[in-house]
Amino acid sequence: MAQDVANGLAAVEKLLRSSVESEDAFVTEASKHLIEAGGKRFRTLMLLLAAQFGDPSAPGVVPGAVVIELTHLGSLYHDDVMDEAPVRRGSPSANARWDNTVAILTGDYLFAQASDLLADLGPELIRIQAQTFSRLVQGQIRETVGPRGDEDPVAHYISVLADKTGSLIAASGRFGALLSGAPGDVEERLSRACEAIGVAWQLGDDLLDVASTSTESGKTPGTDLREGIRTLPVLYALASAPSSRLAELLSGPVAESDLDEALTLLRAHPAMSQARAELDAWVDRARTDISSLPDIPAKSAFLALCDYVAQRSG
Repeated sequence: MAQDVANGLAAVEKLLRSSVESEDAFVTEASKHLIEAGGKRFRTLMLLLAAQFGDPSAPGVVPGAVVIELTHLGSLYHDDVMDEAPVRRGSPSANARWDNTVAILTGDYLFAQASDLLADLGPELIRIQAQTFSRLVQGQIRETVGPRGDEDPVAHYISVLADKTGSLIAASGRFGALLSGAPGDVEERLSRACEAIGVAWQLGDDLLDVASTSTESGKTPGTDLREGIRTLPVLYALASAPSSRLAELLSGPVAESDLDEALTLLRAHPAMSQARAELDAWVDRARTDISSLPDIPAKSAFLALCDYVAQRSG
């Protein structure tokens, strides 16, 4: 299995790069900007593992993975414009290197190239991709607008994560199963498990932003706090003690001078345990679906991934 997955990753990388090449050298350069910046290719890995439950050498598997990666990359170009992000994957973002217009249009180009590849995979895959993209965009809109009326902020936040992050990872599992000819019940379980893993991964990032040191994670702790992003620990803390000093600090972007205090208070707050419990619940959902899959090496790999997602944030 390991060699199949390694070969698949190499084939996806090759097709990913060739699929964005254009007669216009600048379009090619802009399109390869984030590809060459690297990335975990997490969604490709999920798809290739899912394909192990059918025929992993089926001709649509690699193009399907490239469709997923192009969709993900296209969304990153747009995210960086909306967030005014100066850096992506350790390199200047496309909007910082060029401008917002170039970044937006490059993202659109990647979506178009994904659609071109997708057209050869059949109407069922086209429909799944369209539904997935709809969820991804709706999640971004709901995040931008925020919870409305009496909507619970925690429930709203989790649903945004499921749409923005979980939906495309769920599609990775479904694509891998469908394109490899895996049985329908396996496809459904893989899709649900992959979505749950995606949500849990993002919740892990929320915890790492508070609990980790820069030495442990390679990232600067408190980044979300500085930007005023209300992640799950923050939402739990605000709900439990709206008049506390911590709530005062978390009411907006945390000033650099207050960051150490905010991190210290939040690390000691029960909100961290509540967020950890939510992460564990999503991992358990994934394990439940994976446990009923056929007993092949890919099943063990998925279970090991669940363990990693649960443990990476402490």
